[in-house]
Amino acid sequence: MPLPFHAYGLSPRLSQHASQTPQNHPLRHSCIAAPVNLLVSTLPNVNLLAVNVNTQSSYSALAISAIISHYGHTDVPVGLLRPITNESFFDDWLYERGEFASKAWDSVALYRKTLAAQRIGSVTIASIGFFDNLSGLLNSTADAHSPLPGPALMRAKVSKLVIVGGQYPSGSEYNFYSFNPLSTALVVNTWPGPMTFSGAELNVTAGAALTREGPATDPVAAAYRWHIGYNTSRATWDPFAVLYACQGLGTLFEYEGAGGRNYVYPNVSNEWVYGVEKQQRWLKLKASNVTAANELERLYLKGARMWG
Repeated sequence: MPLPFHAYGLSPRLSQHASQTPQNHPLRHSCIAAPVNLLVSTLPNVNLLAVNVNTQSSYSALAISAIISHYGHTDVPVGLLRPITNESFFDDWLYERGEFASKAWDSVALYRKTLAAQRIGSVTIASIGFFDNLSGLLNSTADAHSPLPGPALMRAKVSKLVIVGGQYPSGSEYNFYSFNPLSTALVVNTWPGPMTFSGAELNVTAGAALTREGPATDPVAAAYRWHIGYNTSRATWDPFAVLYACQGLGTLFEYEGAGGRNYVYPNVSNEWVYGVEKQQRWLKLKASNVTAANELERLYLKGARMWG
């Protein structure tokens, strides 16, 4: 059986897609999330189960659906934070252009349906943005998909949560403070299983080669050319975390923080607190920035050319 989000593990993986940009810029969100969609759609031995969007924009759901469909994932369900909004474009006059977002799953319902269908301890969730979907899952109760409340369902099915957010060993970071701080604190401070954090300091730039050499028909290469600029790279927080979720530490990453846990304070800053072992770690680059960036560029181009 193909293994979502991990080429060598023994379990499926579930991707949560979430915006790292302001709610009023869904196009910018979709461009920034684009390379993550390319990776999860084209890495070997990956079976993408579902994608949840952590903004309310109908455009974001449509853009992500279009990108993963380009790479052959036409049947992967997409969830969207409710209530759905019309930002930045939604044809609610004639319903002739792009009116498919209303068919997107409610994000918490999609989590519960997908998790309920998986084997015990078999799912890794990769969260690359805000936390409302995950906090909604934590607060969920029994439904038609599972008799288990949210925490029990996660303990049963989720083996690890990979989070893009925070700064390590301490600091303040956009994904944690910018949208809903209460959701951030709830997820980070009370999640009932192992977590791996990829922080603001884990960053190099990549993508320029994709804009130069990617197929003309590739949506991610086009998004980078339009939004980032030709022969221009951008930050790689999200792709690095998803690459780790798919392939593990490999030769690029190593763990830090053994014997401690992440804690979010009321001001939404975070600190790694030692003395309490919670099966939590943060990621550091083991390879050089140049080596890591070149590997991402190689994977971007390889995936794009498979469908170019």
